[in-house]
Amino acid sequence: MEKYIITGFSGFVARHFLEYLENNKINANILGIDIVPFNIKNNEYKHIKWNFIELDLLDKDKIQYYIYQFHPDYILHLASSSSVAYSWQNPVISFQNNINIYLNLLEVIRLSNIKCRVLSIGSSEQYGNINQTHLPLKEDYLLEPLSPYAVARVSQEQLSKVYANSFGLDIVMTRSFNHIGPGQKDNFVISSFAKQLVQVKKKLKNDIEVGDLSIIRDFLDVRDVVSAYYKLLQKGISGNVYNVCSGKGYSLKEMIEKMMGILKINVKLKKNPNLIRPNDNKIIIGSNQKIKDETMWNISYSIDMTLHDIINEYLDIIK
Repeated sequence: MEKYIITGFSGFVARHFLEYLENNKINANILGIDIVPFNIKNNEYKHIKWNFIELDLLDKDKIQYYIYQFHPDYILHLASSSSVAYSWQNPVISFQNNINIYLNLLEVIRLSNIKCRVLSIGSSEQYGNINQTHLPLKEDYLLEPLSPYAVARVSQEQLSKVYANSFGLDIVMTRSFNHIGPGQKDNFVISSFAKQLVQVKKKLKNDIEVGDLSIIRDFLDVRDVVSAYYKLLQKGISGNVYNVCSGKGYSLKEMIEKMMGILKINVKLKKNPNLIRPNDNKIIIGSNQKIKDETMWNISYSIDMTLHDIINEYLDIIK
């Protein structure tokens, strides 16, 4: 039975990772760690068993105790302050949290001499603004981060390389592009739009607030993201970085139009200057050729399937 530690266990991606293991009948023993309580019942799964510890990863002594006791085969490091907008509002907190929790994790693994594979989750934000002639973004491109969040992710990747090259830790890294899907909090852009559009559909509001809709992003269903993470944990090459992306770009305007089409509504869009970030990347589209070639990963969900699932979830929730 495979043994996993998953940080950020109460979050959006971790829950889908559990479902991936369960749906693929992968027998696994999981220790989940988060500072936020986890509220899924243990008996919902047949092929996986899990325990949860409410723990701040800044507490190095406690991390060391639990990692040494559990002795994982794999660590999926999802814990982070993952909002770019939050990093502009609280740059010190965002940067220190993202770097220090990861550094604590690596130090505990090094000092405990535990042989396990770590998947370090990074972001497409690390690339910064790239000339459109150089798209899609490839793993060997120069990184030009433009936000405090992106700088922290670059630092996390560099720490990974230091610990892999100098201390021999088995670390695989991702640059994960925008992932969306059912269960995502509404402080993320597509989920926010979906929620507001459903509210309009149900006549709970008349318009929705938007920022810069010309921005183009590479959106990937979270269920394809967790599939990629499992493939990388099993088959990724230690010390390597992999884009986790769809290879296609959609503007935020296109995404809203698709969702309005699903709901069969036409909504007034109200521009809010406060929703426009300083120095935002205008277009982000990645190449997924490397992860496909090296792990045999493939995409299962189209953008329209994903948006339908997000919309349907909000139609059920909002009364």
